[in-house]
Amino acid sequence: MLEWVFAVNVFLVLYTYLGYGLVLFLLNKLYPAKSLTSVVDYPAVTLLVAAYNEEDWIEQKIENCLALDYPRDKLRLLLVTDGSTDLTTQKAKSFLVPKDFSIQIMFNPKRLGKLAAVDRVMPWVETPIVVFSDANTTLNPQAIQNLVKYYADPKVGAVAGEKRIHIADKDEASSAGEGLYWKYESLLKRWDAQLGSVVGAAGELFSIRTQLYERIPADTLIEDFYLTLTVLRKGYRIAYAEDAYAIENSSASVGEELKRKIRISAGGLQASWRLRDLLNPWRYGVFSWQFFSHKVMRWTLAPLALPFVFLSNTALAWTGSIFYVLLFILQLVFYLLALLGWVFERKKIKVKILFIPYYFCMMNYAVFLGLLRLIKGEQTVLWEKVERKGTQ
Repeated sequence: MLEWVFAVNVFLVLYTYLGYGLVLFLLNKLYPAKSLTSVVDYPAVTLLVAAYNEEDWIEQKIENCLALDYPRDKLRLLLVTDGSTDLTTQKAKSFLVPKDFSIQIMFNPKRLGKLAAVDRVMPWVETPIVVFSDANTTLNPQAIQNLVKYYADPKVGAVAGEKRIHIADKDEASSAGEGLYWKYESLLKRWDAQLGSVVGAAGELFSIRTQLYERIPADTLIEDFYLTLTVLRKGYRIAYAEDAYAIENSSASVGEELKRKIRISAGGLQASWRLRDLLNPWRYGVFSWQFFSHKVMRWTLAPLALPFVFLSNTALAWTGSIFYVLLFILQLVFYLLALLGWVFERKKIKVKILFIPYYFCMMNYAVFLGLLRLIKGEQTVLWEKVERKGTQ
């Protein structure tokens, strides 16, 4: 019985973090991506940026938007700064922009969360495509045109951009795990899209057909992920534009990253339950398998399996089997490296290789804390801002 418990839980962990990616890789070798149709006439686009207390970033964001390689007469910037108590709104309004650049700034003194702010201003969006981006990110110049080219396919209802983490050589080891995580996540998204559809999008950069936007429950914790999957529910697919990317600085410390991971875990668990109809393969086909493997398992079964792997391996090692003793030693070494990563990170010692097991353990620990916060009703839509490293 112990051997079965050990084997099943090892499979859950390995499949979630490595096996699913391997299966996607093999399937994509069998079904290569189709070439895109060239865009002849670029559609009008609204770039919607929700900014809360982003006085340190808002001017850089506007400058970045001005530098986008997209026809000026087809691009409109809509800034919503609801609830900001710093100089975000004032700096945005006083920023000198060219006369041929369309910019609108909307402010409401009440802070009800990002979702409420977006819902409030969406009626003012008149363009067929709306692009969402965070205020503290920098977009590559071709980001918008690389997103909209996918809409030549009428079956595409949303397009996810790529999130990249800016890591300077001087950064502490805490940046290594976050950067590696997003590189692997981006690779999975690319393969997901090639097979069928991306499993949700990150709020740093994504777009949807404006007509497909719908109001979602006001207490939704990760609105970007939930919103894009409502598009899929309508029968459309979500494409992935790896050449449209948003660069964001890494979290200032593991403690700051843990705060972000806890709220994302709480939101992921909430979304997994509310979107459980997507697990119906008779209705959603291969996407049900993608959703379950890529997201649901990562937020549920895999973190739960880790303690069972360790405990069952501990018991089996006592039987004297060399095989289980070696596996137990490997587990101990892995967790000791994670502990060293935690110690070195606190002492500001740069040993990036140690941060990888540390980040993995922190990420799974955050799932348990996110579940606890969700059960207690302590996670609200008013997210605590994560401190990030200095300007890019």
